[in-house]
Amino acid sequence: MSNDARTAAPTDQPTSLPHFAATAADLPEVISGVVPDPRTAPTVRWGILGAGNIAGSFAEAVRDHTRARVVAVGSRDRVRAERFATEHGIHTTHADYTELVEDPQVDVVYVATPHSHHRDHALLAIAAGKHVLVEKAFTRNEAEAREILDAARAAGVFVMEAMWTRFLPHVAALRGVIARGEIGQIVNVTADHGQFFPFDPEHRLYAPDLAGGALLDLGVYPVSFAHDVLGAPSSVTAVGALTETGVDGQLGITLGYGRAMATLSTTLWSQTPNVASISGTAGRIEVEGTFYAPTSFRVVRHDGAEWRYEGFRGEGKQYQAAEVARCVEAGLTESPRMTWQDTLDVMRTMDEVRRQTGVVYPGE
Repeated sequence: MSNDARTAAPTDQPTSLPHFAATAADLPEVISGVVPDPRTAPTVRWGILGAGNIAGSFAEAVRDHTRARVVAVGSRDRVRAERFATEHGIHTTHADYTELVEDPQVDVVYVATPHSHHRDHALLAIAAGKHVLVEKAFTRNEAEAREILDAARAAGVFVMEAMWTRFLPHVAALRGVIARGEIGQIVNVTADHGQFFPFDPEHRLYAPDLAGGALLDLGVYPVSFAHDVLGAPSSVTAVGALTETGVDGQLGITLGYGRAMATLSTTLWSQTPNVASISGTAGRIEVEGTFYAPTSFRVVRHDGAEWRYEGFRGEGKQYQAAEVARCVEAGLTESPRMTWQDTLDVMRTMDEVRRQTGVVYPGE
């Protein structure tokens, strides 16, 4: 790395621009730009509620990259649960979610069902006295998120949204770049997340009853990324196009932060670059695709200095699993890296995006 790359930002920059949203609890991590090895986290026993694809990738990450164990899986389809258990080396299966959350082997429940069911399944686990990791998007809306967090507060259990991006090494590294002042004060954040899903009214992403659409499944990544860098916005502007089933197929979102902004997009209709950038008064960070998964980035400064962070490609959910284990061992009820307020702020932003684009789910 060039010595110039670590030069502090000029002191005469406009003071009205927002600074990077780091808290005192974040400071050691953002300055060092490193995260602990997941294999050093304490051992916990996981129960997985839901047996879909994302649950499978989580089970593999825990099995292959941590000291924790997945001891049970629950699905309302017993055959599916048994197939999942065989594939991932899990000894106990349940064909009833209540049986899973009440299983005395289980310390933490990972809720990996569709968004429409997150609230009920998280509350079920909390009522059983279990710590909970809830797949993102945390719930359908902010009101449901508050119900879960209020229940967790009353029960004294740990709850976290599974926004695994926040715990990845490249994100810790780019936060360190920002905290050291290498790109100055942040002016703009951009991020996109698009995948191609052929129209199928039976697919969960096109099903209103399952809280489908681009935003909660894909758009939550760029929205949460912008929140992580800039905090909660002062304004939200959204445009979009709906699918034949009434869920959002494509969205463009602008988040306002005074003189700074985040420009975000998400779609079900195309495989987009899935990249992100953070631009400041002294330079920029270009995050390669897929920005929300383990990847690399490049720092380009206005003074001509450039350098590259070489990340790895592959599974990364072990980092959030390790965060849960460390927090549970420490007796915490929320993660300092993905706080309850962080989740509420993101849900509030997405509620406003849906309000402006006319997306309402049955039962809301």
